[in-house]
Amino acid sequence: MEFKEILRELVERVDGARAAILMGYDGIAIDEYRKEGVDTDIQLIGIEYSSVLKEMKRASEILEAGEVAEVSIVTGKGMVVVRGVTDEYFIMVSLTVEGNLGKARYLMKTASPKLKELL
Repeated sequence: MEFKEILRELVERVDGARAAILMGYDGIAIDEYRKEGVDTDIQLIGIEYSSVLKEMKRASEILEAGEVAEVSIVTGKGMVVVRGVTDEYFIMVSLTVEGNLGKARYLMKTASPKLKELL
C-alpha cells in the first residue's frame, strides 16, 4: 500500500473529511489526498501549522511532558487533526465542522504505523 492509498482510505472512511496529508515538520509534503471537488489547500494548512507543531514539540520537551501525540484545532469553518508519525513526519486531516472527529482520530492512529513502515 502506498502513501496516497492510505490517505485516500482515511479521508473516504470519515464523514466530513475533506483532505489528508503526510508532511514533514519542515513543511515539505510527502503525499496528499483530497476528495474530488474539494478546494481545501491541505498543503498550505500543513505548512502554516507545521511551525506551530514544532513549537508544541519543543515546549513538550522542555516541560519533559513526553511526545506530542495528537493535536486538534477546531475553528468556525472546520477542524484539523494532526498526529505524529515519526520525529520528522506527521499526518493531518481536514474536516468540515460537522465531521466525525472521533473516527478521524481513530483511523489516524491505526494508519500511523502503516505510514511509518513506508517512510
